[in-house]
Amino acid sequence: ELTTVRVQDPRVQNEGSWNSYVDYKIFLHTNSKAFTAKTSCVRRRYREFVWLRRQLQKNAGLVPVPELPGKSTFFVGSTDEFVEKRRQGLQQFLEKVVQNVVLLSDSRLHLFLQSQLSVPEIEACVQGQGSQTVTEAILHYAMSNCGWVQEEESRP
Repeated sequence: ELTTVRVQDPRVQNEGSWNSYVDYKIFLHTNSKAFTAKTSCVRRRYREFVWLRRQLQKNAGLVPVPELPGKSTFFVGSTDEFVEKRRQGLQQFLEKVVQNVVLLSDSRLHLFLQSQLSVPEIEACVQGQGSQTVTEAILHYAMSNCGWVQEEESRP
C-alpha cells in the first residue's frame, strides 16, 4: 500500500489585515484501504494542524505523535523562508502520521485530510452530531470535485 501526502502551495489569506494567516494545500493520493477517497485535496492552516495533533495525542494512548514545526513569533529571516520551513515541517508531520496504523484509525485525521469541514464540524461529525457520517462527509467532498484538483496545477 502506498500513500503520498504533500503539503504545498502556501497562500496568505486576508493579506494586510490583522487576521491574516497562511493556509496550505494538502494533496493526498493513496491506494490504501484505510482511506475512503483515493485522491483528495484540501486547504488547512497551521492552527488546524495543532488541533489535529492534540486530538491524535488524546486518542493514541502511548503511541508517540510526531511533532509539528514550531510556532515561531520571533522568526529571523524572510517570511517566505519561514513559510517554506513550516510547509516542510507540516509535510514531514503528515508523512509520519499516515504511516502509523494507530493514528490512521482516527476519523478526525481522515476528515482533516479528505473533507473541507471546519474543526467544529469535524468534531460534530465524529461524535455523530453532524448531518453526515464520516464516510458520507468524505465521499460528498470527493464527489463535489472540490476534492479533486490535479496535482500538476501547482507544480513549480
